[in-house]
Amino acid sequence: MKPEVSAFFDDATNTISYVVRDPNGMSCAIIDSVLDFDYSSGRTDTKSADAIIAFVKDKGYTVEWLLETHVHADHLSAAPYIQDQLGGKIGIGDRIKIVQDTFGKVFNEGTDFQRDGSQFDQLFQEGDSFHIGQMRGDVLHTPGHTPACLTYTIGDAAFVGDTLFMPDFGTARCDFPGGSSETLFDSVQKILALPNETRIFVGHDYKAPGREEYAWETTVGEQKARNVHVGEGKSKEQFVEMRDQRDASLAMPKLIIPSLQVNMRAGQMPPADEKGDVFLKVPVNKL
Repeated sequence: MKPEVSAFFDDATNTISYVVRDPNGMSCAIIDSVLDFDYSSGRTDTKSADAIIAFVKDKGYTVEWLLETHVHADHLSAAPYIQDQLGGKIGIGDRIKIVQDTFGKVFNEGTDFQRDGSQFDQLFQEGDSFHIGQMRGDVLHTPGHTPACLTYTIGDAAFVGDTLFMPDFGTARCDFPGGSSETLFDSVQKILALPNETRIFVGHDYKAPGREEYAWETTVGEQKARNVHVGEGKSKEQFVEMRDQRDASLAMPKLIIPSLQVNMRAGQMPPADEKGDVFLKVPVNKL
């Protein structure tokens, strides 16, 4: 089955969100939505999410799932905001518990912060399946970038989050707590074992040098042949050496501090104080 895929590019974070529709009905899923956040003022905005909501309403679609490929470190999730408007269940990988435990400590969340994934409606494991109308989706556990990364295969399409980028840009970084270049290489091989014609939809694009337009759709065959980090039969040893050296030179994502605190809560802000005010923490010398 060939799902209908509509992409929404967020300029501020280079994130691509997707609306994935059952071609034989009106059911859909929304993957990796974005809540706009201005770090300098601490203000949120729903412009990006509202564009998706307007699209879904205009088409008359029914949202069954709000899927997260992982706990993003570069943008805040708009899943709960969209859920309030359109419904649907929020899903993520069950290894979210590891991420919550790790960053619950980093942000000194205390015992009130639940580290059991209960903030989400569904925790997926390797081999699980779900349905969008009559269309089946399957779950691949593809860690390495984070311990909880998933790839959702829906019909002839695979939504890989940050695990793979476009072939001319390569792969995700692995230097966040719980990341591993060795593990990422193995995860990529699982994706590359899918049929060559499988469409791959990436979570971000930054325009590789020499490319003028943003892009987010490729295929397994193209990745195997042309991916600058893992294509053309590159060995695991070659990849790990390259990835570790590259990661050592990268700065932290601009929105990592607010993103992690919000996204490990399924897109919810930390609890408000007695006055109704919400605060985010900035850990010093922790990341």
